[in-house]
Amino acid sequence: MKVNDIIDRIRLPFRKEKELFSSLYAILGFYPRNIEYYKQALMHKSIRKRNDKGKPLNNERLEFLGDAILDAAVGYIVYRHYEGKREGFLTNTRSKLVSRDTLGKLANEMGLGNLLVSAGHSTSHNSYVEGNAFEALVGAIYLDRGYDACLDFFEKQILGKYINIDKVAFKEVNFKSKLLEWSQKNRVRMEFKMLKQKTDDNGNPVFSFRVTLEGIEGEKGTGYSKKEAQQQASKDTLQRLKREPQFVEAVFTAKTNRTKMEEEPAMAVPDTEQNQDFIIEHEHQDSAEQAEPVVVKNHPESQDDFLAKRSDLVDYNLSDISHKEKSREDIIAEAEAVAFAEL
Repeated sequence: MKVNDIIDRIRLPFRKEKELFSSLYAILGFYPRNIEYYKQALMHKSIRKRNDKGKPLNNERLEFLGDAILDAAVGYIVYRHYEGKREGFLTNTRSKLVSRDTLGKLANEMGLGNLLVSAGHSTSHNSYVEGNAFEALVGAIYLDRGYDACLDFFEKQILGKYINIDKVAFKEVNFKSKLLEWSQKNRVRMEFKMLKQKTDDNGNPVFSFRVTLEGIEGEKGTGYSKKEAQQQASKDTLQRLKREPQFVEAVFTAKTNRTKMEEEPAMAVPDTEQNQDFIIEHEHQDSAEQAEPVVVKNHPESQDDFLAKRSDLVDYNLSDISHKEKSREDIIAEAEAVAFAEL
């Protein structure tokens, strides 16, 4: 091996580390003190690297730490920026700023994805992986320089260069419409089921809704209005549809079963013959013996006078028709009444 080749191989690690320092400075606005934290923040779990003690060496633990620090730092920034705004607005704004989608886009814009180390898997434009790396980076900053450095990083490097906090806060993304559009396009039945309605400690109404797709439970959302709760449920359900193929498969399996049942023909054909059992049949009499028909309509006398003169008409009394059985006392009383009437 030539001397120049040996020198290049010796220089290579130093050159790579120098490039990493420069790249991190462009992202962070300062040079790292302990580069090892940042190297670990850029290690995807797919590389399956372990430390001297045999424990996995990747960015998952730093991601956990960074997530907590990011919530606190962004919460404080939002609280200070929007003086007098109610808790619901502040929570909603913070959620938008630290959402996986926002962090993924930030990491991509900052070039963080190009620094990620993985086992040959492309992380380009993968907002989920890049968003995790962004949180891990915040965890590395916290260990390297403390909480104030994390606060300055997000306030000066992120809000100062990449995000307009006011546009994020007042931007209304209609996730419900997006989910409805997806459902209609795929002919999937979508419903919102209200789980509960209560009031918080300040007497404000709080609503909770869950999305169902073809009867399969989606995500639930809570908010200070029905709209806010449904928006949150829709957003989380959309994210689940993107991340969980099993969920999508369950929804379309339920749809297939439903449409199959609706398309199955009925085996039994209804009978077209009408039931005539409502007609009372009488024995036919000879024409000479048939009773003279009663014609009441347009009779010159009144109906009551006319019926009173007809001795051959039966007096129909419905008072004795009852669903109750007659008691022994009732039967005796009726018999006595008849007996006395004949005297």
